[in-house]
Amino acid sequence: MINSNAMEGKKAPNFKLLNQDGEVVSLADFKGKTVVLYFYPRADTPGCTVEACEFRDHHKEFGKGAVVLGVSPDQPAALKKFQKKFALPFDLLADPDKVAAKAYGAWGEKSMYGKKYMGILRSTFVIGPDGKIAKVFGKVKPRGHAGEVLLAMP
Repeated sequence: MINSNAMEGKKAPNFKLLNQDGEVVSLADFKGKTVVLYFYPRADTPGCTVEACEFRDHHKEFGKGAVVLGVSPDQPAALKKFQKKFALPFDLLADPDKVAAKAYGAWGEKSMYGKKYMGILRSTFVIGPDGKIAKVFGKVKPRGHAGEVLLAMP
């Protein structure tokens, strides 16, 4: 469970992850910019596709003052295929060891059909130009989420 009250206003954990092209991307690369960091369970699945395509469709609005980054446990090759298939204009980051997900509290217990298991908690973090977490969205529903994030932008 993501505790948004405990995280908002705190320094965002740094990360170094490979993007869909195998290049290292770090949060520090975006110092002075607003970053929309969203965690999703798996590339090219129905909910994750809806969410990614909505961020794509709103990209110009985000692009005026923010960088969008999607993070999942997928490998770079799967992310590249997903990015290309849906013409996603932002970086997708591979977190197969769940290092970033754990640092942000986006890895935890989930439940489906009464069965409990560990997985990515669909969530989004808006990180301000000062490197602090400005807004946390936990228990995200994919449809309509990108618009919700836009409304909360600093």
